[in-house]
Amino acid sequence: MNRILPLMTASLIGLSAPLAAEQIPVVLELYTSQGCSSCPPADAIMRDISNRDDVIAIAMHVDYWDYIGWKDEFGNPDFAKRQRAYANTAGRRTIYTPEMVVNGVTDIVGARPMKVAEAIEDHKSKAPRMTLDAERAGDTLRIQGSVPSGKSTAMDVHVLRMYEKKETKITRGENRGKTLEYHNIAHDWQTVVTGWNGTGPLDLTVQGVTGDDPVVVLVQEANAGPIVSAARLN
Repeated sequence: MNRILPLMTASLIGLSAPLAAEQIPVVLELYTSQGCSSCPPADAIMRDISNRDDVIAIAMHVDYWDYIGWKDEFGNPDFAKRQRAYANTAGRRTIYTPEMVVNGVTDIVGARPMKVAEAIEDHKSKAPRMTLDAERAGDTLRIQGSVPSGKSTAMDVHVLRMYEKKETKITRGENRGKTLEYHNIAHDWQTVVTGWNGTGPLDLTVQGVTGDDPVVVLVQEANAGPIVSAARLN
């Protein structure tokens, strides 16, 4: 398991800027585990940025540390598979926790709030690659978008839900004795479109979006490529 000395977590809330009409939120994925002793500082960063308008922060709980004594109640083998896909795309041979991936491109090791802030600002400065609108009516989600340049690139559309806040008392494993708070925990991940090439408009309807948990839509280049656009519905 990756070992990182605990660092003081600086608040990132004050770095948030008003969301411009044309700005696409930056997507921050945290790969974490309740069984990882180095993860709580990174989980605390998620707490600080979970409500920013210019960032969609998603906690991706993996299951590969479950064997050391504590089964992560939010752990999902599909999230570990997604993390491995990022590593393969970037030419890395290993995966670890805590790892942050910003817009599917920038890899940040451990809990490093200033590195996170720098990566967010860097991605915010880039011109949007597509427009994306998501609307929900009851249990139906409609997603529309377009790539202004008409550039042909294979893209996938993902829809997921997030638990906004959960608290867990850890009784075994590396974090035993701690009661930890988690934010924006991914669940119910679905890939609703694969291989959209961006040369025509995106217009699709997703049924069965039940419950009150926030919905996130991600448009991402195929094979764990860059995230092209994203939207969140509370």
